[in-house]
Amino acid sequence: MKVDPRDIPTSKLHGYLLGAIGPRPIAFASTMDEDGNPNLSPFSFFNVFSANPPILIFSPARRGRNNTTKHTYENAKRVNEVVINVVNHDMVQQMSLSSTEYPEGVNEFEKSGLTPLASEMVKPFRVKESPVQFECKIQEIVELGQEGGAGNLIICEVVFIHINEEVLDSDGRIDQTKIDLVGRMGGNYYVRAQGDALFEVAKPIKSLGIGVDQIPEQIRNSHILSGNNLGQLGNIEEFPNETDVNEWKLTELAEMFVKFEEDSAQLGVELHKLAHEFLEKGEVVEAWKTLLAYND
Repeated sequence: MKVDPRDIPTSKLHGYLLGAIGPRPIAFASTMDEDGNPNLSPFSFFNVFSANPPILIFSPARRGRNNTTKHTYENAKRVNEVVINVVNHDMVQQMSLSSTEYPEGVNEFEKSGLTPLASEMVKPFRVKESPVQFECKIQEIVELGQEGGAGNLIICEVVFIHINEEVLDSDGRIDQTKIDLVGRMGGNYYVRAQGDALFEVAKPIKSLGIGVDQIPEQIRNSHILSGNNLGQLGNIEEFPNETDVNEWKLTELAEMFVKFEEDSAQLGVELHKLAHEFLEKGEVVEAWKTLLAYND
């Protein structure tokens, strides 16, 4: 299907964007109006964009149905301060409840049952239940349009951070299994960053991978190895040497070579299956030695 954004209603375009771009982190934004009335609302148009200076940006977009602006946006323009609280699984239902379109002046802390805490350097309250709270000064607000659905980028500099020590590991870093974050998907869907949803991918920061283009053709065109597997294989800096491959063949692969001595094609299939198993466990060198042991 091909879509020209100019040819479809904003509501339908909104659905495609949010359905395809996710999971999105949630900025649970606490603001305050000029009279000191608190406001609390979640926004999934949000991310971190700089560490030095520490900059977060979120967008309370204009409402698509009637082109009105949100209380968070109005407060941000007038007070220029916000606390961005991250959302974990323990508070996701209360966070969702706070997004109800209550009239101006209604306290979402009270409606959602969340606990307001005084901040150190800004006026808006923090959310006690949030595992990490960012006190921010608003640097700039960029209005992207005047029609319904247009975003308003609120560019915030983090001036103070509160971290619940219970989400830290022994080295004082945030443990991704303990913080238990949730992200926004399309429609009513969310995703929980826990259990099987978490996995690691080695970053090619200190190494120069050979690349998929340098993988031998018979391996690159495998019907068993996936694109992810090829990415893993292409991330090594150099091939295992011939001595190591031969030793691997004579020890770990000896039984397989004997079993399929008369069926070279099936031997290749079995070696690719075994290499796939190694790669799924993150054992890239073992996979390479298995694949290189086969010479058709």
